[in-house]
Amino acid sequence: MRGGVAGTKWSQLEIMAPWVGLAILGALILSRSITLLTLGEEIAAGLGQRTRLVKLAGTVIVLILAGSAVAVVGAVGFVGLIIPHLTRYLVGVDYRWIIPCSAVLGSLLVMLADLAARMINPPYETPVGALIALIGVPFFLYLARKERREL
Repeated sequence: MRGGVAGTKWSQLEIMAPWVGLAILGALILSRSITLLTLGEEIAAGLGQRTRLVKLAGTVIVLILAGSAVAVVGAVGFVGLIIPHLTRYLVGVDYRWIIPCSAVLGSLLVMLADLAARMINPPYETPVGALIALIGVPFFLYLARKERREL
């Protein structure tokens, strides 16, 4: 798929909803441990956290969420690059806030991009991924340039 929500059926969402709901709940439960893990693996282990278990659970949750999104919508790049940076800027570094805000802001970005894609060239739909890339490429270049300056 080129990346878009036009071909998504309710039956696909019915199958996906329980898995996504459980994965989001798991992400919220793990959020405190992930915030602790950002301090460093040695510090987290020193505070009694089982870092391997947190990393494994986080990986499984990310695979479920990303896989279900790509399976239903297709490859829509740059959402995972733009939204976490924007969310971290807005709410800080605590993953108890980053995870739910990223979910809301990411869905809002895709929804607004889909709305714009349907309005650009009616009755045809412009690929949502192309519109998000128009925002994502300059943002990526900004991040790359910013990181190079900090070195």
